[in-house]
Amino acid sequence: MKKLYVGAGVTAALIAVLLTALPTILHAAGLHPVYEGPTVALPGKRALIITTSHGVLAAPGETEGPETGVMASEFTHPYYTFLDNGMTVDIASIQGGLIPIDPQTLSYPVSTPEDERYLNDSVAQTKVQHSLAIADVDISQYDIVFISGGWGAAYDLAQSPAMARQVSAAYYGERSAVIGGVCHGVLGLINAKDKDGNTLIAGRRMTGVSDKQIKELGIEMTPLHPEAELRRVGARYESQTAFRDLFATHVVVDDERRFVTGQNQNSGLETAHRMMQVIADRG
Repeated sequence: MKKLYVGAGVTAALIAVLLTALPTILHAAGLHPVYEGPTVALPGKRALIITTSHGVLAAPGETEGPETGVMASEFTHPYYTFLDNGMTVDIASIQGGLIPIDPQTLSYPVSTPEDERYLNDSVAQTKVQHSLAIADVDISQYDIVFISGGWGAAYDLAQSPAMARQVSAAYYGERSAVIGGVCHGVLGLINAKDKDGNTLIAGRRMTGVSDKQIKELGIEMTPLHPEAELRRVGARYESQTAFRDLFATHVVVDDERRFVTGQNQNSGLETAHRMMQVIADRG
């Protein structure tokens, strides 16, 4: 009996060590990599982060399912990158008001230091609780427009005529905004039109979450998938892969240097920095 107690104690200790080390293990495997590239300050510039308003993970037409929304790191990483480098940052969503945040993404073991910072930041939380409605935003005031992803984005970003209009307005506006997004956020780009009524992003190099990652995660009931949709509208899709694409990352700046897109939840930090670099390079 004593041996059984000792064995159980050892097993419990090993499990505890493994659980403690799990975030480090996931990070080493590629989840939320550290950004090690150049940084720039953009005092006086303005950024807008746009998110989903959809909070239920279910098949199209169904109203009950697990809570979802924006993936936390896909707005906290760009938010604090822009803010800490001198920019004024506003947050909008498709409908305005309270933004649903996928609860799993604010939890152990995938939450990030930026997520923890958000949970202790009353100013940022107020912006999320009272987000601007995308239709009401004066998009001409922003130098950077960043579209966050998460499963909720599959249900309302591409489906919003206001979202498409605002992307086009940002592109043609006097500030020549740098427009970008990560993961499912790139779905907000697919219905934007140019002045001739053609798809604005057709022919451009872009990335977004891969079909492979969606399949590996087993969440295929969402109405739209970024890789498939980008290819459908004529964007030149590219991505990186890994033993599981959850641990891959890739960031693309299009040839005109107007669109910066990130492959998945690992790409938000670099995408934000690359967008700022494009602005800084304009001189």
